Amino acid sequence: MKLLHIDSSVLGPHSVSRQVSAAIVDRMRQATPALDIVYRDLTQTPLAHLSGPHLAAAQGAPAPAELGPDLAASAAALDEFLAADIVVIGAPMYNFTIPSQLKAWIDRIAVRGKTFSYGPNGPQGLAGGKRVIIAISRGGYYGEGSPAAALEHLETYLRSVFGFIGINPEFITADGIQVGPEHREKALAGALHAAASLRAA
Repeated sequence: MKLLHIDSSVLGPHSVSRQVSAAIVDRMRQATPALDIVYRDLTQTPLAHLSGPHLAAAQGAPAPAELGPDLAASAAALDEFLAADIVVIGAPMYNFTIPSQLKAWIDRIAVRGKTFSYGPNGPQGLAGGKRVIIAISRGGYYGEGSPAAALEHLETYLRSVFGFIGINPEFITADGIQVGPEHREKALAGALHAAASLRAA
């Protein structure tokens, strides 16, 4: 069994999403001691955002020599994702959506012919069978029925993009972490408890 652990918060040890994603990985490791874990910190080793030359190369155009490292990084990110049985992602909300570092990674794994295809009946996800668990943290309250629900483009986006490639992701949520210290502590404790209670497989 292989697990890919992705973090995207810029806050380092102060990050709630990092603490919760680490707890999820610990839970998976306890359940499967021989689990092969690959870790990618998207703030320490960020992927470049997509460029015109990169998209042209993906369509078969000759790639300029200077694009070589970018194409290699893209292939490595995709290979890590395809090889993983379990993917754990730490995803904080920045300005109502995902961090740009995480978007750059998603752009490298959402690849036609690899993780999705188009057929007579429309798009088809090719990455089904993986378990994706996402630890999300949000400064306010954006759940269904809340006054700010219309501004929620973190969980909704991730649910949509992973659904597009054939995966129904699981979410552990820490909400209200910027409302005040007590709210942060309660949200973190609840998320860590949820991580420790995850089903093993």
